Amino acid sequence: MPGNLTFDALRAAVASGEIDTVLAAQVDMQGRLMGKRFHAAFFVESAWHETHGCNYLLATDLEMGTVDGYASTSWSAGYGDYLIKPDLSTLRRIPWLDGTALVICDTYDHHGHHMIPHAPRSILHGQVARLAAKGWTATTATELEYFLFHDSYDAAHSAGYRGLKPISAYNEDYHIFQTTKEEGVMRAIRNGLYGAGVPIEGTKGEADAGQGEINFRYGAALNTADDHTIIKNGAKEIAWAKGQAMTFMAKWADGAAGNSAHVHMSMAGESGPVFYDPDAAHGMSDVMRKFLAGLLHHAPELTCFFAPYVNSYKRFVAGTFAPTKIVWSRDNRTAGYRICGEGTKGVRIECRVPGGDVNPYLAQAAMIAAGLSGIDNDMVLPPEHHGDAYGAEKAPEIPGNLRDAADALDASAMLRAAFGDAVIDHYVHAARHEAAEADRAVTDWDLRRGFERA
Repeated sequence: MPGNLTFDALRAAVASGEIDTVLAAQVDMQGRLMGKRFHAAFFVESAWHETHGCNYLLATDLEMGTVDGYASTSWSAGYGDYLIKPDLSTLRRIPWLDGTALVICDTYDHHGHHMIPHAPRSILHGQVARLAAKGWTATTATELEYFLFHDSYDAAHSAGYRGLKPISAYNEDYHIFQTTKEEGVMRAIRNGLYGAGVPIEGTKGEADAGQGEINFRYGAALNTADDHTIIKNGAKEIAWAKGQAMTFMAKWADGAAGNSAHVHMSMAGESGPVFYDPDAAHGMSDVMRKFLAGLLHHAPELTCFFAPYVNSYKRFVAGTFAPTKIVWSRDNRTAGYRICGEGTKGVRIECRVPGGDVNPYLAQAAMIAAGLSGIDNDMVLPPEHHGDAYGAEKAPEIPGNLRDAADALDASAMLRAAFGDAVIDHYVHAARHEAAEADRAVTDWDLRRGFERA
């Protein structure tokens, strides 16, 4: 479901004093909520139409640094404003913040004539529209993994993010006893998000000490991306309020498992599931097979949108349930693309490449674009991989670093046609900046290895 609060209900809650603050937030390149806190009375009077924000919000890195070299904005262009327009269908209460509602916004040019092409929500809007032209909707869900710590965010920062203590001392995958110890935070997260209109299904322990997963009900692609973004922001806020820290980064420690954000995707049309054919092998329709063929064919080009940081690629390690090979397989967690629900109306593609640091708008848009390429070009699905994909020596590999992924994105004629040259150039520039920043950083590994020995 999208938001759980109508504008009329918001107006009434403001009049009664129940709600006094409205967060109006756009989504930045990193998949974070960026915006303003309005006094609710002003929002219902005026700001619900529009507000404005600096256009550098779609041209910064994780540190919010103003990165040179973007065509869309710069110091020479004066860093002007974009128009930020609330999507009132996303309006919702935020139970963990007193008297507060949230609305997610789309980003337009200063005069409100058109959506900004490189805004993540705009990109997904565009690909959803391509599906709609065929009479289809993408039905999706993401699985968000995280690590929870005893330490607070302030304590972690003060310690230089060294010596952090995960919430558990051992692998807690499916552990009920261990996750009971975490209920002070996780119960608040589940109930808070459910109260905010996010259709939470549950939480569980994951495959390492202190690691867990948040699952929510599948929905239309744009709703799923909004929910994913609200989950990450809300979970951090609730953990912070409890004096604890949570991270969704792809690989927080070299000895720990990575955080994934597997993306499940199927298609629906007026007559029902598009991916399902009861008479076809494994229930996979011809459309599904071509869609999957497109994902595999274009997989290297998509990786930059699945793994946007240098750290993202440190998750791709054999034997850790993170994929390393571009293959498909049925119910096989070693494959990059896993088929779930075979033989049923719920048959779907699980893309296991994205990490917990993924921007869900960009990842889903890239998947839709590649799948449509497979359909439009009648691509033939290669044979299914059987067995351990980590040992498949002849199978194509996921790009091993951000620089290679950026080169593949830069060379992608398919994504340039789907998103536009300016959009691809924008995100290639972001990736190359991220790689360059990492190149000049002195790491703990450098010091440990070379301080005395070099």
